[in-house]
Amino acid sequence: MTAIQWSDGSPIYRQLKERVVAMIIDGQLKPGDALPSVRTVAAEYQLNPITVSRAFQELADEGLVEKRRGLGMFVLDGAPQQLLSSERQRFLTEEWPQVCERIERLGLDPAELIDPSKKWGAP
Repeated sequence: MTAIQWSDGSPIYRQLKERVVAMIIDGQLKPGDALPSVRTVAAEYQLNPITVSRAFQELADEGLVEKRRGLGMFVLDGAPQQLLSSERQRFLTEEWPQVCERIERLGLDPAELIDPSKKWGAP
């Protein structure tokens, strides 16, 4: 795992979970790959093992990883596709409407955003 900057806006277990989700979507963790152990992550990021366990458990509860007794937790087949689908849906329902409102509020022409040859603010 890579360096993580913890923010105050969200619980650390949720931030850790989102980092693992990003690693799966980005292909850094592929189906069949093992997650680092709870102890390893806790030591590397100076976290309570219970915090790491909670993040990993949420991933398991969502069907993205599975526990294999004595072996660890592994990314499940289909996890990247499941995550892409849910992230796309979240973007379209939560983020895109806000982007559209901002475009309208700023008086931007959507064609300017799509065609990089047009200059913003040019007469």
